[in-house]
Amino acid sequence: MDSIGNIFRIGGPFFVINTVFLAVILAIIIERAIYFLGRGHINAKAFLEQIRRLLAQNDLDRAKKLCDATSAPIARVAKAGLARVHRGEAAVAQAMEEAMTDVTPEVKTRISALWSMANIVTLTGLLGTVTGLIRTFAGIADADPAESKTKLSEGISEAMYNTAYGLSLALVCMVAHLLLSTASKKVVADLESFSLKLENMLGDSGEGSGGQRAS
Repeated sequence: MDSIGNIFRIGGPFFVINTVFLAVILAIIIERAIYFLGRGHINAKAFLEQIRRLLAQNDLDRAKKLCDATSAPIARVAKAGLARVHRGEAAVAQAMEEAMTDVTPEVKTRISALWSMANIVTLTGLLGTVTGLIRTFAGIADADPAESKTKLSEGISEAMYNTAYGLSLALVCMVAHLLLSTASKKVVADLESFSLKLENMLGDSGEGSGGQRAS
């Protein structure tokens, strides 16, 4: 703990500011990771097969309840389509498209902020480096040789700590952005594939044109 406190003392105010940014970065990463591993995760193929079996049994209510059992984006898109299943294929397609429009931003939310944070922490670290060097050279101008050596050592340490910290946080942001962007693209791709397969399934089974036959 003493060494950590000493690092913060040497690092100066911009080191502390980047630590605050680190808390924000970790909060974004953890929240998005929980989303993709929990609420945003579902086996699209298995879920579609469950709906297929229920519709084959003409059990539309259970299919809707199956969608209500999870808040995953795929389930919400499926529920939107099933809710209008008796109004015709056009109504089903429109409902699912609207649901896709609603859930897609939720999948991608806050991920792009990590790229911005990478730039911010880098600049904050460089600013800490520059201000540390300015303060150091200004302080040793009129100091005696022994004191100048100490101040120069501390100033260079402050500069290097800020540079290393800023670049390290930027690297974390970039890696997290890459991983979370890949995860979000997979979820969106699964959504699009699932939506198309469900729409075709409803059309092939005649569920999507039920309202038209009734009229």
